[in-house]
Amino acid sequence: MYGAILGDMIGAPYEFDRGDKTKNFPLFVRSSQFTDDSVMTIAVAEALMDTMGQSDDAIRAALVKSMQKWGRKYPHAGYQGCTPA
Repeated sequence: MYGAILGDMIGAPYEFDRGDKTKNFPLFVRSSQFTDDSVMTIAVAEALMDTMGQSDDAIRAALVKSMQKWGRKYPHAGYQGCTPA
């Protein structure tokens, strides 16, 4: 989980950069921040932990509820213009 979120933060400033594909870049810069990827990773983890051993339908419902909750909590995390329901 830490690795996924750190990778998201480190990669966020370069996400749509189509320039040089060097591996020599600073890990954290002023524009480093978490994005919708981190928010939804947390939402999925929460739903899976809350529904361990339950049916697919229960897991699916928990995923939707958790993703909506976290999406509302962080509405400006970069959802590509989408507004959570």
